[in-house]
Amino acid sequence: MHLRGLSTRRRRRRAWAATVAAGVVAAGLLSGPAASARPAPDPPLTTMSVKSPPGGANVRVLIFYGSAAAGDESPLVNAGIEAIEKIGLSGPADQRFKVEATNDATVFTDETTLGRFNAIVFLTGGGDVLDPEQEAGLEAYMEAGGGFVGIHDAARAEPYSDWFTGLVGARPAAGGPTTAQRAVVEVGDRLHPATKELPLQWKRPDKWLNWVKNPSGTVHTVARVRESSYQPGSSANGWDHPVSWCRDYDGGRSFYTGMGGTVSSYDETDFRTHLRGALLWTTRLVQADCKATITGNYKAERLTQPNQPGRNDQIGEPHGLVTAPDGRVLYIGRGGADSSQPVVTDWNHPDVGKGKGEIHVYDPKTKKVTLAGALTVFGNKGGGDELIKVEEGLLGIELDPRFEENGWVYLHYTPHSQINRDTRMAERRVSRFTLDLATNKLDLSSEKVLLKWPVQIHSCCHAGGGMTWDSKGNLYIATGDNNSSRFSDGYSGNNPQPDYKGVSFADARRTAGNTNNLNGKILRIHPEPDGTYTIPAGNLFTGKETDEGGGKTRGEIYVMGVRNPARIFVDRKTDILYAGWVGPDASAPSPTWGPAKYDTFAVITKASNRGWPYCMGNKQPYRDRNLPDPTKPLGWYDCDHPKNESPNNDGLVNLPPVTGNNIWYSPQGGAPDFPRDANGVPSYKQEESKYLLPWLKGGGQAAMNGPVYRYDTAIASDVRWPAYWDGKWFVGDFYDADQPRNAVITDPKTQGDGGLPVHSESLKKIVPVGNDGIKNLMDWKFGPDGALYVLDYGRGFFTSDAKSALWRVTYTGGGPTPAADRLARGGAR
Repeated sequence: MHLRGLSTRRRRRRAWAATVAAGVVAAGLLSGPAASARPAPDPPLTTMSVKSPPGGANVRVLIFYGSAAAGDESPLVNAGIEAIEKIGLSGPADQRFKVEATNDATVFTDETTLGRFNAIVFLTGGGDVLDPEQEAGLEAYMEAGGGFVGIHDAARAEPYSDWFTGLVGARPAAGGPTTAQRAVVEVGDRLHPATKELPLQWKRPDKWLNWVKNPSGTVHTVARVRESSYQPGSSANGWDHPVSWCRDYDGGRSFYTGMGGTVSSYDETDFRTHLRGALLWTTRLVQADCKATITGNYKAERLTQPNQPGRNDQIGEPHGLVTAPDGRVLYIGRGGADSSQPVVTDWNHPDVGKGKGEIHVYDPKTKKVTLAGALTVFGNKGGGDELIKVEEGLLGIELDPRFEENGWVYLHYTPHSQINRDTRMAERRVSRFTLDLATNKLDLSSEKVLLKWPVQIHSCCHAGGGMTWDSKGNLYIATGDNNSSRFSDGYSGNNPQPDYKGVSFADARRTAGNTNNLNGKILRIHPEPDGTYTIPAGNLFTGKETDEGGGKTRGEIYVMGVRNPARIFVDRKTDILYAGWVGPDASAPSPTWGPAKYDTFAVITKASNRGWPYCMGNKQPYRDRNLPDPTKPLGWYDCDHPKNESPNNDGLVNLPPVTGNNIWYSPQGGAPDFPRDANGVPSYKQEESKYLLPWLKGGGQAAMNGPVYRYDTAIASDVRWPAYWDGKWFVGDFYDADQPRNAVITDPKTQGDGGLPVHSESLKKIVPVGNDGIKNLMDWKFGPDGALYVLDYGRGFFTSDAKSALWRVTYTGGGPTPAADRLARGGAR
């Protein structure tokens, strides 16, 4: 056996390699899927006993560059060996290591030699580079706790071995690119030593491999390559195209990267940084978490049972949840009755739309549910036409920042007692109630009304309802634009003509686009202990503007131009607001009227106008319409200088400029965009569209914004989600087919101005979809235990049913590896 150190340049090839390689190439295995695994030998092929864990404090790395092909070694081998040698000599003294290299596969049957190495790097080409006994030796090495790093073509090695397929994680597919191309690598893991120092968007040339089977979910992917940035070939993997990943495998640690397919790769500082981090983990010099995105490490459990017949003892019509510091979960039912109960839709009846907005409390200590109380709301008119059904009711819940001391609960609802059946107007309000912390019962007589405003209830829908706090004690309240888009064919919702007793119900310029109206907004107020509120500095208006005569703004408005912001969230670490809202109903773009329905998510860093009903997406305008004939188009709206010229407007005509949004999606795809003319107006021709975010799509769609996860080191919890997810923003949709259920990363430098997310990964196998999973996601938040709590709406509308439930998704994968007592040099992390 010959090991190549820092200066030796021995080149040995096994004579039988060429014969084996020729057979493999003939079988098409060098670029195709792994062939059938060899049958397990009996007796075992090796009785090697590699010390556990291999290597020691004098850390050594073995580079194996054996190949099934005859001839001189690839230039990649020399470049790779030299790069790893330099990596081993660089960095802090306690993270340096020695490197030896060999092309002699008999090293894998020499337990004494093999046991000296903390990690093994495969710089191999394709083919059967190990005989069965040698592969068994490598397996024994991993079982003893060894480390493995595979680079590029290592994924083509040992094509007959299912075990080796598991070790590298995936096999290259035929039909991929054959030449180097410059592409963008999305570096999603911001904590792993192999990626934490890399750019979020890493632009570099390489030979990019496609995969026979996408390994995401069975391995922990640390980086993906963005297929839209290069030509991926006929076997492209799509938006989720892993390029580097790791996993704890068969007792040891395995890291693989599909990069490193060019000699120049090994001269790149960032690529060496990538390899260095992989080697630090596999050699046991540092710990890392390679379990965080493996779907088998998550458990979803239903916490509530179906209601007893005729009773909402477990859950109402799910509409929102909040978690208390002690772990209790409070969740609300909007107001729809059990399907067996009568629904009154006749406006002449005094009980028209009367329903119960219920508040339930789940206690994790007892695993019991208490019906805390019920408000009598306007919100039970069932389904049907938009002039029949209603989405008012109990819409939002939040807990006071000092809830543990005062028991204060804030509820956003539409009281039935305040509806006017003649004018079909109602009052929306946010009130504070007190919960008895010992009994989980809500004192309905304790109500203090903070804020109230009028809403029309002649037509449905889009009531909004979400609430959230920032770190300064400011309460954000999401209000919907409850106008019908039916009278504008599902486009802008700007038809000024139809009204009921003088109040327009199809003109969103009266509401969302109106600076003097609290609907279609995200409000920000500062509740005071006496039940009143003050207005914090920094809102969109002061309420005292003298522009255009004064008295035309409301100081509570923080964000205007949103349609149905059902869910909002403030990351209290940054005080940045995250929101999502539902769009109108047009199924396709129109060159006459503008974009199709866009559901939207936005990172909101300051008070702003988000566009509705003038503009959507990345400032894509709608067409104006006006009297006398609203079916005829006028000019396109100017997103930079929008004007509210509706006859139903009692606010400012000149509005704040529109800020572009970060995520928008239509039935056709994610972030549709079009060529624009000299005036900046998109063509809106379907055949000219391109999709900037290929990881999401709509159809039936109802955006449900989620939280930004924050990993708390102070939590003593064995179910909390790992630190990998820290800072990631969860975006989802009520529906679970092609619609989003993803965790995304945005660039802090561009996120406030509508910058696109730079990385996304699906949560659909972690937060399980399907009829027996969480099919209709209504709300989701992390609890103080670090677990994710999710409301499933159920399978019927305007009611609760047997699938309506509160769920919890916990992490079961354990902590980083290797264990602290198995680190090569004690104390390193």
